Order: sequence, then C-alpha cells, then structure tokens
Amino acid sequence: MDIFEKDLSGAMVSPDEPGYDKLISTIFDTMATAAEMNAKGWLTPEEVHEYLRRITGREIDKSTTLLPPFYVDYGKNIRIGKGCWIQQGCTFFDRGGITIGDGVFIAPKVNLITINHDPNPDNRSATYGRPIVIEDKVWIGIGATVLPGVRIGYGSIVGANSVVTHDVPPMTIVGGNPAKFIKKIETGSKK
Repeated sequence: MDIFEKDLSGAMVSPDEPGYDKLISTIFDTMATAAEMNAKGWLTPEEVHEYLRRITGREIDKSTTLLPPFYVDYGKNIRIGKGCWIQQGCTFFDRGGITIGDGVFIAPKVNLITINHDPNPDNRSATYGRPIVIEDKVWIGIGATVLPGVRIGYGSIVGANSVVTHDVPPMTIVGGNPAKFIKKIETGSKK
C-alpha cells in the first residue's frame, strides 16, 4: 500500500515514512491550484468546474455550484453529487475522504475536516483520517465544522456555528458545540 492508500485507509501516517514528502508535495500543489482559483476574482461556473476538476481529479456535475474562495488540502478524496450548492469560504481537508450526496447545501465558512493528529505528544506530527459522509439533501449552516468520521443523515440540518462530533440521524436538526439533537424534521419525505 502506498502512502496515499495508507492515508485514505485511516492508518497513522508519519513524516518519517517513505513517500510522505510526495504526499505533502501533492497537498501543496492542490493548495496552489485552489489559491490560483481564489485569486482570479469572479469566475464563470465553467471556470470553477475546471478548477474543481483539477483539484479533485474528477468531473463535477454541471448542476453543482461552488462559490470561491475555496480552501482544500489534498483534493483527490472529494466526491460531490448533483445539485449541490457550496458557498464561499469553505475548507475541505479531505485526506480521510469526503463524500457529499445530491442536493446538499453547504453555507459559507463550513469546515469539513477528516484528519487528526496522534494524541501522543511524542508522535504528534503523525496523522490519521476518518471519512465524512454527507447524505442527500443535507443543509449545513454557516460556520459549522464537521469532524473526522461523521455521517450526516439524509435531509438533516446542522445549525450555524455547530461542531459536529458524532453521526447525525436522518431528518433531524442538530446544533451547538458539540452539536446535539434539537428536533426531528416532520415535513419532507425520505427517499
């Protein structure tokens, strides 16, 4: 398993191991592409999609909109569905994998963070990832942070400035730090 596969698998990855320099170099390359997009000023949706293709290594459906600036580390582990709306100022640290379903609304300044450091202070520079999965028709409010290993269920709402540390059941509203259950969503339909 190369360092990229190991990183995505959730195993601990250390700066001391072979290939780490290539991982960091790829991250810097992706960050440079995002910085280039962010510095351009106003871009057409087609131009943004071309930058996203370069960042993620895959096509993004034309029905999805991302408004720069956009901040990202690795980029290649991001999967975005159809009909999504991603507002400006979002940060996606995707080394552990980020999957965004269809019809997801992500407000400005949302942070999706899949990576964490070893709690051992003698090995703190080592990192490990856990995937984030956002199911269809989720709405994540402004300034929210979703931490590693979280799944946000179908149709749920994450309140503004919330810190999501645990899975969110489908059709619920959560909020706070850490985010807690507020109520079930009674309207709408599950697929």
